[in-house]
Amino acid sequence: MKHHVLFIGLVWPEPDSSAAGVRMLQIIQSFLEQTYTVSFACSAARSEFSFALESLGVSCHDIILNDSSFDMFISELNPTMVVFDRYITEEHYGWRVTENCPTALRILDTEDLHCLRKARHKVFKENREFTMNDLLVEETAKREIASILRCDVTWIISEYEMDLLKHIFNVDESLIYYLPMWVDSVGMLHATPLQNQFHQKLNFSFVGNFLHDPNWDAVLFLKKEIWPLIRKQLSQAELHIFGAYPSQKVMDLHNPKEGFIIRGRANSLDDVFEPTRVFLAPLRFGAGIKGKLMEAMLRGVPSVTTPVGAESMHGELPWNGCIEQEAEGIADAAVSLYANEQLWKDSVERGVQLIQSRYLKKDNSFVTHLEELYENLEIHRKQNFIGGLLQHQSLQATKYMSKWIELKKLLK
Repeated sequence: MKHHVLFIGLVWPEPDSSAAGVRMLQIIQSFLEQTYTVSFACSAARSEFSFALESLGVSCHDIILNDSSFDMFISELNPTMVVFDRYITEEHYGWRVTENCPTALRILDTEDLHCLRKARHKVFKENREFTMNDLLVEETAKREIASILRCDVTWIISEYEMDLLKHIFNVDESLIYYLPMWVDSVGMLHATPLQNQFHQKLNFSFVGNFLHDPNWDAVLFLKKEIWPLIRKQLSQAELHIFGAYPSQKVMDLHNPKEGFIIRGRANSLDDVFEPTRVFLAPLRFGAGIKGKLMEAMLRGVPSVTTPVGAESMHGELPWNGCIEQEAEGIADAAVSLYANEQLWKDSVERGVQLIQSRYLKKDNSFVTHLEELYENLEIHRKQNFIGGLLQHQSLQATKYMSKWIELKKLLK
């Protein structure tokens, strides 16, 4: 059967701005490799950094949020599969897809578990230890888990998050599928030769989209606590901070005398990593797996990060650098990696091994899994009683909220 997959995006993909954009593009390209027809629809405005999906043969559509015009659009398109980009998109459009294309396979791509990220952020601001109870009482968890249960399958990017869903939220394993980010084998060509460039690479660096709270906090952590400790030991070192959408408060941190350099958006990741000897990612809260740390490994750059940063990324394998929690430990580890050539080269090699063992793309087995689900969709949905219950009209608060918003717009 010739499948047609529709992606409903929260935003238009920006692979040069965020790991979420990279992941979205990877998934789209995998469907195209299987000769699927691919469409992408989004209610957000495109930016100058949005990827030109049309260049890949993807048909693109601007849609309106909380508007019945979507019903006609999707009925005419009639996709066999629909991918919702994060739970918020499923809340807005899931019930419309169900009503107008009831036989379409409904897929949720979480990117990361938003409820985990928000619960950790709240605990961090309250300066206390995270517990599972914090996750269970997080309001977003109720919405996100309901979205997962309404869909036929949800892609999960992290092994840790897979375990949370199965053992804390009791989500049936048939409803979730582990789908991490990956790299193509040709990317390894960038990594190995860099082992011989220790003396040519002089900087520390960080990169991250500044619209993402964990990244902004990491930069503040570097500025206020970590970088002063590093500069005491390496008085001529520089830390270059890259990232999309820097606000004025970000630019105000720029201080060349301290070696703290705000660079803003990078033209390419090569601009970030080619001059970098050690990559710093002191993330104190967050979720998912971190694309920035994968990119560092791929380009032969050791990194110093936190347990949250490295979560679910290395399995039983050693990290390509150091994992520390506190500012002093992060600073000391960074200085050791920067100054010790043999330690640096060993860390580069560990990164190569991590990429080879965990992140090289082998096949499009996740597409095969979707095809099998589609062929057995009726049975699959009968086994998901709670999901069917949440689709019942008496429990569809998102549907009637959307209808109320649409009516309110008409009455203005």
